[in-house]
Amino acid sequence: MKVIFLEDVRGKGKRGEVKDVPQGYAQNFLIKHGKAKAATGSAIGKLKAEQRAEAKTEAEELANAKELKTTLENDKTVVELTAKAGSDGRLFGSIPSKQIAQALDKQFNIKLDKRKIELSEPIRSLGYTNVPVKLHPTVTATIRVHVGEK
Repeated sequence: MKVIFLEDVRGKGKRGEVKDVPQGYAQNFLIKHGKAKAATGSAIGKLKAEQRAEAKTEAEELANAKELKTTLENDKTVVELTAKAGSDGRLFGSIPSKQIAQALDKQFNIKLDKRKIELSEPIRSLGYTNVPVKLHPTVTATIRVHVGEK
């Protein structure tokens, strides 16, 4: 019996796949628990339409990420922050990704989730720092952060 998987089933198939499985397994487990549905002509047509719509949205997200990358990597886009520091240039506190995201929003009106900023450890020194930002699984940008003394 051909079924369309509605969710991932370990060892059998992934979401959106059309596979041939034993009829008893399909009716008594997959369809009964909502993990799959019978692969009729209309169901396959719907699936293909959903896949085209998903591909279109994915392409739009990728285009938006690339556009945002060019904006973030522009020479004029430098996030300016101030903090108290000692005489040796080390900060008394640190600058986490949340503070960088807030400053980016305030200075350039670019809203960015702090979880996308891949800061291995908070910034603890004065000066310029390059910070990687994961905008999309395939697009990573680098923003420049300048920490000045208060």
